[in-house]
Amino acid sequence: MRTDTGQVINLADYQPTEFVLERVDLTFELDPTETKVEARLIFHRREGVDPKASLVLDGDELALSGLLFDQMETPAGQYTVTPESLTVRDLPASDPFELTITTIINPEANTKLMGLYRTGGIYCTQCEAEGFRRITYFPDRPDVLAPYTVNIIADKAANPLLLSNGNFLGGAGYGEGKHFAAWFDPHPKPSYLFALVAGDLGIIEDTFTTMSGREVALKIYVEHGKEPRAAYAMDALKRSMKWDEDVFGREYDLDIFMIVAVSDFNMGAMENKGLNVFNDKYVLADPETATDSDYANIEAIIAHEYFHNWTGNRITCRDWFQLCLKEGLTVYRDHEFSADQRSRPVKRIAEVRHLKSEQFPEDAGPLAHPVRPIKYREINNFYTTTVYEKGSEVTRMIATLLGKETFKKGMDIYFDRHDGQAVTIEDFVKSFEDASGRDLTQFSLWYHQAGTPLVTASGSYDPAAKTFSLSLEQMIPATPGQSDKKPMHIPLSLQLFADDGAAVAPASVEGAEYTGSVLHLTERTQTAVFHGVPTRPVVSINRSFSAPINLHFDQSPADLAQLARCETDHFARWQALTDLALPNLLKAARDAREGKTVASEPTFVDTLVIAAADEGLEPAFRAQALALPSEADIARELGGNNDPDAIHAGRQAVIKHLADAGRDTFVALYGSMTTPGAFSPDATSAGRRALRNAALTYLSYAEHSPARTKAAFDAANNMTDLLHALTILVHRFPDSAEAAEALSIFRDRFAENALVVDKWFSVQATIPGAGTLDRVLKLMENPLFKRTNPNRVRSLVGSFAFANPTGFGRADGEGYRFLAREILDIDRRNPQLAARILTSMRSWRSLEPVRQDHARLSLLEIERAAELSTDVRDIVERTLKG
Repeated sequence: MRTDTGQVINLADYQPTEFVLERVDLTFELDPTETKVEARLIFHRREGVDPKASLVLDGDELALSGLLFDQMETPAGQYTVTPESLTVRDLPASDPFELTITTIINPEANTKLMGLYRTGGIYCTQCEAEGFRRITYFPDRPDVLAPYTVNIIADKAANPLLLSNGNFLGGAGYGEGKHFAAWFDPHPKPSYLFALVAGDLGIIEDTFTTMSGREVALKIYVEHGKEPRAAYAMDALKRSMKWDEDVFGREYDLDIFMIVAVSDFNMGAMENKGLNVFNDKYVLADPETATDSDYANIEAIIAHEYFHNWTGNRITCRDWFQLCLKEGLTVYRDHEFSADQRSRPVKRIAEVRHLKSEQFPEDAGPLAHPVRPIKYREINNFYTTTVYEKGSEVTRMIATLLGKETFKKGMDIYFDRHDGQAVTIEDFVKSFEDASGRDLTQFSLWYHQAGTPLVTASGSYDPAAKTFSLSLEQMIPATPGQSDKKPMHIPLSLQLFADDGAAVAPASVEGAEYTGSVLHLTERTQTAVFHGVPTRPVVSINRSFSAPINLHFDQSPADLAQLARCETDHFARWQALTDLALPNLLKAARDAREGKTVASEPTFVDTLVIAAADEGLEPAFRAQALALPSEADIARELGGNNDPDAIHAGRQAVIKHLADAGRDTFVALYGSMTTPGAFSPDATSAGRRALRNAALTYLSYAEHSPARTKAAFDAANNMTDLLHALTILVHRFPDSAEAAEALSIFRDRFAENALVVDKWFSVQATIPGAGTLDRVLKLMENPLFKRTNPNRVRSLVGSFAFANPTGFGRADGEGYRFLAREILDIDRRNPQLAARILTSMRSWRSLEPVRQDHARLSLLEIERAAELSTDVRDIVERTLKG
């Protein structure tokens, strides 16, 4: 194991390479334990570089077996080699030169799943961010772009399929029992986009005709027998390709587009040029095994990786500090795609739920960092919700500031100007400045300042002058390494409503820029005065979540109830319902902790039940409204000294109040929101299932019995309904005979389906209560639990740590100690997986003192381990220090 190197990479230290890579020719002779890799690289010295400069190439646990310089043996005195680097000296001052590097690697032993590895008989690569250096010595950085030719030689019987990036050049037999295939990618790319897959897989095929009339072959490879479950992924791919042409004018550029699904994969998916590699959970789906959420995720992630062809591949990052330039931008693009495919407001609600539950705690904790960081020790640890989701929100704000047409013009400039380049955030922003004529210097602070801005608002109405004054103040909290923050440019979408629910259009606004219903907050404090307002308005601020902020705006329950009834922006209507719920949930948590009886405010209860019954609202929206803020949301709003048990008990009591008050409504919804006929994953059907299952959840509280839920489990004809019923049984009635029977039936029915077994583990790992740790420990001894499979580890250990506040955060600290032991064990095999699960401890300082001390000691146990990967040491040290 490599221990921490201590090397910190700084954005300010960026320098271009001293040598320019012109071409890459790779030959792989595949063998499970002794794969031979020959890399033929052509370089020339960059103009102006010191003629005595040496060429330094990156490696990671490599062994050199051959080195040729211009096809001649390289003298030993001309180079120095270690497992982590290769340095070649005495190079030509001007003429191009050729290095041929031969390494021997062991794919079978590569449990890190980075570089070239072999799992389940399949050879596979994962090279982002720095995995290519585990294959051969190379200038492994994103600003080194070159065309690649790849030759793959392998045993034909074991590996009938030989794939790489680009277009297929041809193949043939190669000696006894072997064959080869050749691929050429004409588009210069960085090494992190290299891909190779070899083995024996099934295939589904289709074609897509681009807007210029070219026919593209589409191929999705999966394990044999699973081909029918890839049909939805193929459909999503074709819709993605058409959408990118229609909305962004981006056409696919190769003759073939391939997706390969594998079960052992650290990430969700990887956008390698022309050869995307996916975790199979984001490809495989059918009604019996996939939930509506699975279908939606497949659609979004297929789109995300395809959209990278332009935002990430054709235009890539100059360095890893610019990661949000491809990830945040592409998340924005896949969000827009999904919004067009489904319900835009419901999709927006889901996005903001995820942002608040994952990114806001990151921004408020020891792992906080800007959307564009300025330093890192381990780049794998910066594939974060801040880079992805907050990065997407920053792109969305640019679109809000500039308007749809100008934003599209800026994107066109960006594509035209930077195609084939490795670029920076400044290049991206400049495209929009040039499109709009607007100075975005202050706005760009969103890329550079960490932390979630807090905007405090207050309003006053002058009936004589018919003016409404809205006073705003912004504060950006201190974060690690950034204590002094400058005011941000915060675009706040805003609407005034009259008593009768009609929208009010002010005659004029002074004190702040107000364009297209967007109020621009640019100072630390500002007061906007709206003229021509006939009556005291009800104000809706940050509609559609136009800026990723925390908003403190004291509004009466009556005003919030009015917004919940009359807002035409359905996201804002949901936000009003949430703002009604949160004070009740916060008070319930405090009352539960103090042993008081929990009560709920009548306006909140009545408004939510009325919304649930409102047939004018789409079912998916009503389901979102009934999904109250989570225990993590409540903990975040409480801010500190949190007791997970009290938060859980208080929330359960509020749900019970709603269930009792709305019982008749929930009975009616459960009976009416059926989806007759064959299962369809379309948004309308999924919305009806979501609302019916939400009603079932509330009825389990109102009826105090598992009977209705067990009947739903027995009658379910799709995984969405089956899994929801199982979850209610196991979480609400964990010791019942019905729960035990359902778990047994579910396990036996799906024991051969790894992705569904993951669900079985996850459902049990998230049972509330201190006793779940014992169940988790027993499950780890189950023959179905596989420590080498990242999905399985995430389903049990990850679900327990991230999604079970009362089980993981039990008062005696055993949950934290369990995680410490598991992190140290996982780290020996897969540091990247260990580091990501360890981020579940990011909010430990918000706990009450006893739990906080247990958590601190567990983190220290990890930090003091004799051997730690760079990945884990980086996370644990920042978590303890912050």
